[in-house]
Amino acid sequence: MSARELDTLDRQILYRLQQQARATSSREIADEIDVSASTVRNRIRRLEADGVLQGYHADVDYETAGYQLFTLIVCTAPIPQREELAAAAAEVSGVVEVQEVMKGEANVLVRAVGTDGDDLTRIGEELDELGLRVTEEDLIRNTHRSALSHFEVAAESTSETGGDESTSETGGDESTSETGGDESTSDPERAAAGEGETD
Repeated sequence: MSARELDTLDRQILYRLQQQARATSSREIADEIDVSASTVRNRIRRLEADGVLQGYHADVDYETAGYQLFTLIVCTAPIPQREELAAAAAEVSGVVEVQEVMKGEANVLVRAVGTDGDDLTRIGEELDELGLRVTEEDLIRNTHRSALSHFEVAAESTSETGGDESTSETGGDESTSETGGDESTSDPERAAAGEGETD
């Protein structure tokens, strides 16, 4: 897949969404970088359509939620089957994330949540049945995330992008797209910021 070239405005939006997508509205982003909210919404939709923005995910503290056994399971898959087995591992009950690593050994990292020791054993056995060789299991204490600093751009640089795009892609006012619809749609204002804002 070819890389999507990002301009200054794209990077500013991505940086702010990475910081706190759910609590950040397009209006707030627009105010910070001095463009219209509809311009921000247009860019978010374009980033989603181009595959740069893959989704908006809840950051769950499993321990606080009552699940103490948040575990990193290190596996090895035959390289020709690595992608297929990693995708299958993601379907195992209790698995919350799977990463493929570009090396021969320990090349599939599985993050799973077990209700107890027996449940973790069951997850390990199911991974083994898929064809993954489990080499290590470790409890995860904390996960620390931050926005990619390469996306952080000074607000005054926004002028490079050419200004307001509020009608360039849709041919009219977008304010109605945030109200009166099914919240399960991919509208970025709903997905990233919740309800209650209209232009």
